[in-house]
Amino acid sequence: MKTIYFDLQMGAAGDMLSAALFELLNDEQKKEFLHKINNAGIPGVEVAAEASVKCGITGTHFKVTVDGEEEEVHDSHHHEHEHEHSGVPEPVEGHHHHDHDHDHHHEHHHTSLHDIEHLVNDLKLSDAVKKNVLAVYNLIAQAESHAHGKPVTDIHFHEVGTMDAVADITAVCLLIEMLNPERIIASPVNVGSGQVHCAHGILPVPAPATAFILQGVPSYSNQIKGELCTPTGAALLKHFVKSFGPMPTITTEQIGYGMGKKDFEAANCVRAIMGDISRDYQSVVEFTCNLDDISAERIGFAIEQLFQAGAVEAYTIPVTMKKSRPGNLLCVMCLEENKQKVLEVIFKHTTTLGVRVNISQRYALDRTIETVETDFGPVRIKKAEGFGVERQKYEYEDLARIARETGKSIEEVISLLSK
Repeated sequence: MKTIYFDLQMGAAGDMLSAALFELLNDEQKKEFLHKINNAGIPGVEVAAEASVKCGITGTHFKVTVDGEEEEVHDSHHHEHEHEHSGVPEPVEGHHHHDHDHDHHHEHHHTSLHDIEHLVNDLKLSDAVKKNVLAVYNLIAQAESHAHGKPVTDIHFHEVGTMDAVADITAVCLLIEMLNPERIIASPVNVGSGQVHCAHGILPVPAPATAFILQGVPSYSNQIKGELCTPTGAALLKHFVKSFGPMPTITTEQIGYGMGKKDFEAANCVRAIMGDISRDYQSVVEFTCNLDDISAERIGFAIEQLFQAGAVEAYTIPVTMKKSRPGNLLCVMCLEENKQKVLEVIFKHTTTLGVRVNISQRYALDRTIETVETDFGPVRIKKAEGFGVERQKYEYEDLARIARETGKSIEEVISLLSK
C-alpha cells in the first residue's frame, strides 16, 4: 500500500509540508509541479524551490513571492511567511504575529471566505485539488470562528499574504494529487511551547485556532520555544492524515525534507517518507463488553449505529454471566482513526459500564467495488484479491432491488446477470 508518513518532531507549516512532499517527486514531476503551481492563476504568486541546510541535513525550502516580494520572518516563530502574516483570519493568526517588532506598511485589505472560494474556483487545476484547498480553508475559518465567537461569514483573511497562504495550501493539495498515495499517516505533532504575540496581546502556544483544529489529533510540547505548528499546517494535517502514531513497518522508497527558515538546536524540518506498507495485515482496535440487561431490539439498533460510525465488524456471542444470567458478548472492530467515535457509540447505545480494548492484527484481502451497467440498471460488484485468491460477488442490496422490481428470486437474478 503506497503510503506517506510525516515525521512532525518540529511541527508543521504549509510550506514545510509542501517542500517535503516536493522532494518525493522525480525530476520530471518536479518541473511539472512548478509549472502547474506557477500557472494555476494565483494572483502575483511565484513559487521556487531552494536548497536549504539545517543541522547538516540538506532539504528544500519553498520560496513564495507575491508581486516579486517574499514575506519575511521578524519574530521568534520559525515558519517563514507561511501564515503568520498571511492568509489566516485577522483576529489571531493574521499578519500580527510579527507586529511586536516590525511595522507593516501595507494597506490592509481583507478577504472573506467567499472571496477565497471565488479565487480557488478560478484556478487552472483539477476539481479535486480545488475541493481539498477549500476544505482546508474551511477548517481554518471554522477554528477562527470558534476562537472569536464570530460567524464564519464574518471571518476575514488579511490580503497581505493571503496569496502566499493560498499558494502553500494549493501546493500541498496539488502534490498529494500528483503523488497519489493510498494512505497518509503521521507522527504526533510537536506544537512547540511558550507564547505568541498578537495584536490583542500575548497568547499561549499553540494559538487558539491551532489548538481547536488539532482536537482529536495526538500532539505534545517539548523544550523548544516557539510556535512549531501553524493553523495552516494543522488544517492540512487534519484534512489529509488518516491516523497518527509511531512509524509503521514501511519499505521506504523516497524521503523528503521540507525546511523552515529559523534555526533551532534540532533540525527545523518536516520529513516525509514514502514507501510501501505490507498488505499482509493491518492493526485493528477490538472493543468487547458483556451485556445482560439490554433488549434484542436495542442490540440490533446499536450494531447498526456502530457500522455507521466506522466499525469494520460488530457482532454478539451468547454468554453466561454472573449469577448464571444469559447475556451477550458484544465484539466490535474498527480502524484506529475511528476508535473514539465507535467507543462513544458503544456507551451511548448499549447499557455497558465498561469496555475492554485490544489491538489486533487483521489479515484481509484487498477489496474494490466496480459498478457495471445491466438491463436492470447499475449493479455493484465487490471484488477481493490477495494471498493468491481472487473473488467477486454482486452487492446484495442491488440484487434485492432487482428481485423486488422483477418478482424473481435472488438466485434467478444472479443467473440473469451472469449471462
